[in-house]
Amino acid sequence: MRIVIFGANGGTGRHLTRLAMDAGHTVVAVTRQPDSFPISGAALTVAGADVRDADAVSRVVDGADAVLSTLGVTFTREPVDTYSTGTTNIIGAMRARGVQRLAVVSSSAIGDYPGRAGAPFALRLAQPVISNIFGKTLYADMRRMEAIVADSGLHWTIVRPSGLFDLPYVTKYVAGQNDPIGAFTSRTDLADYLLKLAAAPDAGSTVTISTTVDTPSMWQLLRREAFKSA
Repeated sequence: MRIVIFGANGGTGRHLTRLAMDAGHTVVAVTRQPDSFPISGAALTVAGADVRDADAVSRVVDGADAVLSTLGVTFTREPVDTYSTGTTNIIGAMRARGVQRLAVVSSSAIGDYPGRAGAPFALRLAQPVISNIFGKTLYADMRRMEAIVADSGLHWTIVRPSGLFDLPYVTKYVAGQNDPIGAFTSRTDLADYLLKLAAAPDAGSTVTISTTVDTPSMWQLLRREAFKSA
């Protein structure tokens, strides 16, 4: 497959690029800073493009079998439109180029999951502060992105991880159309799941992914991860 990855220079995007190449796929890694991209290989094209540039997005999407978006924005109280604007350009390019398969990363923080199991008490204390203060504008734009994707007419999947953290390996994570478990998702697990979705056309669904082993504490996550991008 020829897989185009937006947000490829972020933590999840780099894992996804490596996994896709290891699996024998041809990869187009899209980043605004191609000179700093740390991965190379015969099956890899590093494309310097800004997701806000519709023409540039159209060029890199051409010939793709699947498009995976791991776009990420750090928490800010300033207005955010990277997710919605970027995804609008991606979808427009896919329609124009006849590409159907799309999976995007969102967040479980924008969903209501009353049946969530294993969530630490600290999450219930911290989540309102994160969602309504530090991440208010970011999550609002994620909601706009999700609406745009759901209305795209493509074969789409919206993936909602929980608090992202780093592990050097893939675990036996839990993913699908179910409530999250616990409070965490490793970037390696998220990348692995996205790669599986690339080869599994979907008529349209919103899914979650949860890492249930070797997870940090909630306070460790807040200290180390809250201001990192996907």
